[in-house]
Amino acid sequence: MPRFYFDICEGPEFIADDEGSEYADLDAAEREAVLAAAELSKDRFPTGRVREIAIGVRDRAGQRLLTATVSMQIERVHLLSE
Repeated sequence: MPRFYFDICEGPEFIADDEGSEYADLDAAEREAVLAAAELSKDRFPTGRVREIAIGVRDRAGQRLLTATVSMQIERVHLLSE
């Protein structure tokens, strides 16, 4: 089974995956990257610490295969007082 590496970017913070995980194919690795990005955002977005999380998937040779990104934008609407 192929080994995939999942590097995490949370704002300016970068965490490289040195171990990797085995998945049947790139589609399975993509699903894992999407689920991981969503799970991380659930924990970090409400604290206001991070507004974007990206997980880059690469192969054993270090070639980047895909990036799954989750971001949040908050736009406040200022109402005029009557």
